[in-house]
Amino acid sequence: MNGNFPQKCSQEVLEKILDLDMSASSSDDFLQLVSGTKIIFGSLPLTHRYGGHQFGSWAGQLGDGRAHLIGVYTNRFGSRWELQLKGSGRTPYSRRGDGRAVLRSSIREFLGSEAMHYLGIPTSRAASLVVSDDNIWRDQFYNGNIKKERGAIVLRVAKSWFRIGSLEILAQSGELDLLRMLLDMVIKEHFPKININDSNKYLAFFSQVVSETAHLIGLWMSVGFAHGVCNTDNFSLLSITIDYGPFGFMDSYNPDFVPNTSDDEGRYKIGNQANVGMFNLNKLLKALNPLFSPREKQLASQILEEYPQQYYKGFVELFKTKLGLLGENEDDDYLIAFLLKLMEDTRADFTMTFRQLSEISEDKLKDLNIPKEFWALQDIAKHKNFSTWIAMYLLRLKGNVGDSDSERRRRMSSVNPRYILRNWMAESAVQKAEINDFSEVRFLQRVLQHPFLVQTLAERAGYAQHPPAWAEDVKVSCSS
Repeated sequence: MNGNFPQKCSQEVLEKILDLDMSASSSDDFLQLVSGTKIIFGSLPLTHRYGGHQFGSWAGQLGDGRAHLIGVYTNRFGSRWELQLKGSGRTPYSRRGDGRAVLRSSIREFLGSEAMHYLGIPTSRAASLVVSDDNIWRDQFYNGNIKKERGAIVLRVAKSWFRIGSLEILAQSGELDLLRMLLDMVIKEHFPKININDSNKYLAFFSQVVSETAHLIGLWMSVGFAHGVCNTDNFSLLSITIDYGPFGFMDSYNPDFVPNTSDDEGRYKIGNQANVGMFNLNKLLKALNPLFSPREKQLASQILEEYPQQYYKGFVELFKTKLGLLGENEDDDYLIAFLLKLMEDTRADFTMTFRQLSEISEDKLKDLNIPKEFWALQDIAKHKNFSTWIAMYLLRLKGNVGDSDSERRRRMSSVNPRYILRNWMAESAVQKAEINDFSEVRFLQRVLQHPFLVQTLAERAGYAQHPPAWAEDVKVSCSS
């Protein structure tokens, strides 16, 4: 890579995961390592072969087309992490691509994965971002407008990069011995609750993946996150968020929100993510079927049938927490659905509606006295049924045994973020970075490390205000 520029690093990843002092990031050895120009002595970079169902159809063999696994590190806590460079050049699976990644997508992955971590959502992490002046040519929106862009490499880490497609390709090609070997390794390394000598280990593995996938997608929905490309090759076997491409956090609540301009049919719209999870788990089941006995196949099918109920139950619990509801009430699911419908009708901001419900007092809600600083609630208050919902909500809050209004607000503010990585914020940072100004990337990184705390500088930057008018024109595609 020519002309490497100073990299951006995540101090927490370097110090708490990789056991490095932050000062090490300024060394020439570190820069060469994370830019892919130097290989650690004795190491052998690897690329991963997998297949996948892309937009509902089997795409055959895929694999890491621009990512290299450069090592596995066990840190001082005994935690094992796989280190991968994304955008580091051609691999055997590049499929006529150049194996590189552009700056705009690399910044989004760096900020996006770190933002998700601080929101408490299982995810890969980003350790560093290195920018190059190498020329990379991309047709960003697949409209024939090819242009030169700057390249970048992200050092990202995860407990494992194995995905549903890792198993699919082996099942599809009849490599069943290798399928068993891989599954045994994954179970032994990453599923400690499963006895590797148990005859039902693959069934137990499938059951855990089903449950954890349902939970992950529920978490995505609770913060308004749309992955953008929920193909089976982008779904982790460990149920963590991986492969940040054309993702997006919703501004206005809209079940049809599609962050990916390449998704013409809206297959991966935010409101369809749970259904896509079911589709992907069904493909996982088909990959595992050659290893199952007839009885296990029947049991596995029953496990998969429980997925919708698991997802819905988790979704309701997450949104009850967002609304500060304690205990059980048979009408809670209706209360949640009612609010979401009001938000949809009024195009109320998803994040700030819940956040401002976390900050406003019950007395103000009771009087329908919504101060102007609660702008998202003012938007939804325009709905003719808002007062009805408020009355139901306040009545339900009275059922919180031993609770107080201040405690409710404290509790809700700890789970409803004030700041998320909105597309317009990422775009603004990218535009500055294109001219070597990484100040906003650094600023966003600091803000997103504390998404639940009010931050003076973030408020001045408008991160908790109505998105600017130009935000609606921000487009993100699969091209990166």
